[in-house]
Amino acid sequence: MKLSIIIPCFNEVQTIEKVVNAVIDCPVVDKEIIIVDDCSNDGTREILNSNINDKVDQIIFHDKNQGKGAALRTGFNAATGDILIVQDADLEYDPQEIPIVIEPILRDRADVVFGSRFQSGRPHRVVYYWHRLGNGFLTHLSNMFTNINLTDMETCYKAFRSDIIQNITIQENRFGFEPEITAKVARTNCRIYEVGISYYGRTYQEGKKIGWKDGIRAIYCIVKYNIIRN
Repeated sequence: MKLSIIIPCFNEVQTIEKVVNAVIDCPVVDKEIIIVDDCSNDGTREILNSNINDKVDQIIFHDKNQGKGAALRTGFNAATGDILIVQDADLEYDPQEIPIVIEPILRDRADVVFGSRFQSGRPHRVVYYWHRLGNGFLTHLSNMFTNINLTDMETCYKAFRSDIIQNITIQENRFGFEPEITAKVARTNCRIYEVGISYYGRTYQEGKKIGWKDGIRAIYCIVKYNIIRN
């Protein structure tokens, strides 16, 4: 089965080339790599054009910054693989673990797989206590509405059968994508699995972007996409 790896990217000049090289080296033979640059202005675009363009299948440039959800929407629409997976453009997730995430789909056990940072004995960088508490709260709140028992709803590593994700309309432009897509796949009656992954979190000084306003938006999205169901 062909794997499409979607890399949403915004202002990741320090990490984008390292991430792309790591994705190229990940042990999946039949894969395409699609980068969606969300109007970076820190030199990332120049690196994509000069050093990376010939290494990947597609680079799509947004004319204005819209957010991670919008970049993923673009990437999913452009993908041609049987399986689609999200890979952030920072170094928080290890592309060598992509085969672990997609294995339940390859074995026809799952249609969607979440890579859980909190369900494994793999390395996990110790960073922000309040982020961990907020992540747990949002995951539990989402579970209450969806009636599925995830441990890490906000994880980057989400893999989908293409016929599942490409038939879902993504409305959220920013980090609201995570609770939105969780709500929408939960009510498709598809087979959802979790697998444990490692996590090399970074600090705000190192480029982390998500903040408390995104947490408030996530609560709104949990309610919106589980009750209003747009």
